[in-house]
Amino acid sequence: MAEHGETLIEKIAEKIRSDDSSSSDSDDEKNHKSSSDSSLKSKIHRLFGREKPLHQVFGGGKPADLFLWRDKKASALVLGVATAIWVLFELMEYHLLTLVCHSLILSLALLFLWANASTFINKSPPHIPQVSIPEDLAVNVALSLRFEINRALASLREIALGRDLKKFLSVIAGLWVVSILGGCLNFLTLFYIVFVLLHTVPFIYEKYEDKIDSFGEKASAEIKKQYAILDSKVLSKIPKGPLKDKKH
Repeated sequence: MAEHGETLIEKIAEKIRSDDSSSSDSDDEKNHKSSSDSSLKSKIHRLFGREKPLHQVFGGGKPADLFLWRDKKASALVLGVATAIWVLFELMEYHLLTLVCHSLILSLALLFLWANASTFINKSPPHIPQVSIPEDLAVNVALSLRFEINRALASLREIALGRDLKKFLSVIAGLWVVSILGGCLNFLTLFYIVFVLLHTVPFIYEKYEDKIDSFGEKASAEIKKQYAILDSKVLSKIPKGPLKDKKH
């Protein structure tokens, strides 16, 4: 009996040791897998040299939450309102000035009837809050708009001086594409398409970020290769503008 008890204890101890070794091996495999995944993610170059998370790229806060569908109800509401406006003005051919006048007529008529009917039913008239634009908000918007316009003008000046041929060609190509779209679509439809893209493309990109970045890295390498061939054969032979501004 004693020998049988000792052999049973030895078997249990060996089983525990084998379980511990297998669990440690599985932990090592998990750690190795997680480290390999993290190293693989670190090797992937983000699009446009992005280093921050996509939420911070969009400025954070409520606008980023809307574009990335962090608040699904608010994003769906905004997209639904934009779709309703596009259908109202584009498909039903309703005019903005007509809509504003009809809305004001309806609102003023309802408030006027409510205010006069409250005297007969012994109820207080509706409280209409006073709406005014704060001075700080108007100043901040004007300063931000001024900064963006000045930056755009400075970029256009740098391009016009001929210092960056690659940027010049990209801007020309972008303006050419916008001109084609403007000839095919009106401003409201173009604005609606851009609005829908802002509510769909960032969300899809964030969901499949690693795959898209990996594909973008390969495409960027191929574009650089083709641009190098074009630069060596054609662009390098084009005379460039002055490198420095003339001082008066």
